[in-house]
Amino acid sequence: MLKIHKEKSRIFDRKKKVLPFQKLLREKGELNMETEWRNYRKKNYEELELKDDFMFGKVMQNEELCRRTLETLLEMPIRGISGLERQKGIELLGDRKGIRLDIYVRDADKTVYDAEMQQRHKKEDEEGLPKRTRYYQGLIDLDILESGGKYQELPDSYIIFICTFDPFGKNRSRYTFGNVCLEDTDIRLHDGAVKIFFNTKGSREGMNADVRMLLEYLDTKSVANKLTEDLDRAVEEVRRNEKWRLEYMKERFIYIEAREDGRLDGLEEGREEGRKEGLEEGRKAALEEAQREAAFNMAEMLVKNVEAAMRNFHVDLPGACNGLGIHIEEYGKAKEMLDSLKE
Repeated sequence: MLKIHKEKSRIFDRKKKVLPFQKLLREKGELNMETEWRNYRKKNYEELELKDDFMFGKVMQNEELCRRTLETLLEMPIRGISGLERQKGIELLGDRKGIRLDIYVRDADKTVYDAEMQQRHKKEDEEGLPKRTRYYQGLIDLDILESGGKYQELPDSYIIFICTFDPFGKNRSRYTFGNVCLEDTDIRLHDGAVKIFFNTKGSREGMNADVRMLLEYLDTKSVANKLTEDLDRAVEEVRRNEKWRLEYMKERFIYIEAREDGRLDGLEEGREEGRKEGLEEGRKAALEEAQREAAFNMAEMLVKNVEAAMRNFHVDLPGACNGLGIHIEEYGKAKEMLDSLKE
């Protein structure tokens, strides 16, 4: 779990009225990081779909729906599931990089399934996602195999990435990878490790009808069979869950603090890139404009969330701020920013 430093949780700077983590973005010299975050946090709780990480995790907590979804994607029966975990953390000692798995579960045969929802699409994904599955596989195996255990005891595993983009650019809806001999592809390694990438926007030609309908639902929200009907009903139930609504809002603020603290993936690499000389002046100007817009959007979201909590749960300002895990001063600064811009 990320350790959030509360003393670093001030979202707005009183004088400049910008976010502290914007300094990190300026060092990074990249616009896409801020643009991506700005687009992501604009989504209201009521707008969340199954392809959104938070919604996917909540819906898949239903073991029966999770089992049926995995069965459909893998086109094979699964005998019961157990030990379902959302955001399962596998940590390493020291400063080594741990991981968090969206959905982690085992079946009655001890086969392990890791299902990941991936919406962000950056140019480095074609290389980054495959390397990510390699790292995930290693840590999953390390987590399973007890000290002194035999390699033969490692269970079969499926690492599944459901992408809202084409990770390999070949217009396929499914890319399945297993280890084979390059000299003779009839010889398989049989190490029990399978990695699958689904592309919700790929060609549906020759696909199993149930898989096609599931991918269509993820892409367009079109309900076409019993599974997608049940998934859509589960999505609506999550949207009506007020406890999870507050959890969603709180996670967003924690995510902001994590970015501020410099602990998220790629931030260190971003800093190094930002230190390179020769950044174009036009690029700097575009970044500064994005920062100003981001500060306004963040202030607007913070104020709306606090006021929505006060209205829906009939609590005062301190109660709403406490429930969202933010400081009253942060709300005051956000409100002050919005009011000054309206003048």
